[in-house]
Amino acid sequence: MRIYSDRLPEQLKKGLHPLYLLFGNEPLLLQESRQAIQQSASQHGFDERHRFSVDSSLDWNEVHDCTQSLSLFSSRQLIELELPEAGVNTAIGKELTALAGALHSDVMLVLVGGKLTKAQENTKWFKSLSSNGCWVNCLTPDLQRLPQFVQARCRTLGLSGDRETFQMLAQWHEGNLMALSQSLEKLALLYPDGVLNLVRIEESLSRHNHFTAFHWVDALLAGKSNRSQRILRQLEAEGVEATILIRTIQKELLTLLKMKQELNVSAIGQVFDKHRVWQSKRPLYSSALSRLSIESISNLLQLLTQCEVLTKTQYDTSSWPILQQLSVQLTVPNVNIAALN
Repeated sequence: MRIYSDRLPEQLKKGLHPLYLLFGNEPLLLQESRQAIQQSASQHGFDERHRFSVDSSLDWNEVHDCTQSLSLFSSRQLIELELPEAGVNTAIGKELTALAGALHSDVMLVLVGGKLTKAQENTKWFKSLSSNGCWVNCLTPDLQRLPQFVQARCRTLGLSGDRETFQMLAQWHEGNLMALSQSLEKLALLYPDGVLNLVRIEESLSRHNHFTAFHWVDALLAGKSNRSQRILRQLEAEGVEATILIRTIQKELLTLLKMKQELNVSAIGQVFDKHRVWQSKRPLYSSALSRLSIESISNLLQLLTQCEVLTKTQYDTSSWPILQQLSVQLTVPNVNIAALN
């Protein structure tokens, strides 16, 4: 069973699963999901909680010992395992599978880990555990889903607003859900009537959005010129090294160039499979491939080379204007950059 984290409270009211798998890259959602399970488990008599970090020093015998307790003479057990950031190797996978097989009505197991790759989702241990438990998706909502996410959280706090209100809150807090949670709690205190509008938000809050180089790349691939420029300005203001952006977009441009060449002999689905492009990213790459020619991608790489040389040799000259130019050119169909310089 797989659900999004915002559906977890509703699912917990229907009954508890013996096994929960919390995976994602959003600290707020991982924390809230964890707390919701702990609270519900406590209400059902799981009063004793054990937390283990899975690393080379973990004694698995201690973990397995927790499954031997029965509620006739002791409290029901809640076992939490924090999985390593590097992922689960074969040895850990075997231990998790054995542990899940030893669960009974007096023991509940909660696994907490980072964002899963497609390969990790297809491992034997994960398929086995997820088919017998509740997999809770704790990924950061994407830009399209974020306004709906904001609206749902407002509803739980008794706050109401229109589409523009939720859109502004989403834009101001993109990439920073912790700040969003704090802002909504602040608004609930400031306006007891629960009515939100653009004026109240602008008077009460500041922007708390946080972007990374990957947000910038996604905007470029999607052809969103204004958004890419906005993200780039904020990255510059935050002091992000231009070299990081150069390396990140260089990798994407080289991949696009290879894909464009391979499309002459292969279907787009085969090209995506070859380069292991996630399903969620395929629309972005499709947009870029249909918008850019081989010549324009080559010109973009030349422009990026100029930017890199400037960054490494001319310390008194900013390379950000070239990155801004590249952002514009990459989001416009088949532009001859050489002719523009």
